[in-house]
Amino acid sequence: MILRPYIIDVWIASIALQVLLMIVLVIRRAWTRFPLFTAYAAFNVFEAGITFAVSKNGMLYFYVYWACQAIATILGLAVVYEVFNALLSPHAALTKIARMIFRVTAIFLVLLGFVVVMAEVSANRNVFGSVSSAAMVIAEAARFVEMGLLMFLFLFSSTFGLHWRAHIFGIALGLGVFVAIDLVNVTLRSHLGTAIPADVLSLARGAAFCISVSMWAAYLLLPERVSSSDEVPKTAQLEQWNQAVMELISR
Repeated sequence: MILRPYIIDVWIASIALQVLLMIVLVIRRAWTRFPLFTAYAAFNVFEAGITFAVSKNGMLYFYVYWACQAIATILGLAVVYEVFNALLSPHAALTKIARMIFRVTAIFLVLLGFVVVMAEVSANRNVFGSVSSAAMVIAEAARFVEMGLLMFLFLFSSTFGLHWRAHIFGIALGLGVFVAIDLVNVTLRSHLGTAIPADVLSLARGAAFCISVSMWAAYLLLPERVSSSDEVPKTAQLEQWNQAVMELISR
């Protein structure tokens, strides 16, 4: 309860920052380049507003919160897909394999959620416990996948030709910060339960999201650096990967 006022302050700050981000997206016409990220940002504004509006109704807030979390998880994966799609677009085979990976991931998460809900219901758990348990498992799996993909992206950033001052890098970096903290959050909630106060985890998650939104807005506000021909990295490795995948697909 001591942290509750700070949680509300962070919540209000996140709404203000998200509105600022939407203004930046409109001014920069970023939706033309990053439609999925724009949809993700717009939904986050909607989620913040609707959850704040129903926060005094415990049951309604429970269902609204977890429904929004499910949608936000899907859109978060969509943003990761958009980042990879933008970087791999010149390489048809790699783009095709990336799409297949994301489709399989989406199907896996849906099936995982269904299995967890059925298992919880068969164990005579109440509806609240079944829904929250399924949501926590799906969130943990999705965050793990997102974190793995983003780490792969950053490790091979030079191969992808990803400069730290590029807008797409800022989107990936901001998402990576939030995903890393949220992965720790859902893992602790799922495995330790009430051992760690929920207010501490909520405050950490809210603060991480504020940092991410601030990074997105700052990156999109600043002019994007255009690399000179001398700074453009060699794409031989990507071409080799693309050729290897094409040969594998054609078999």
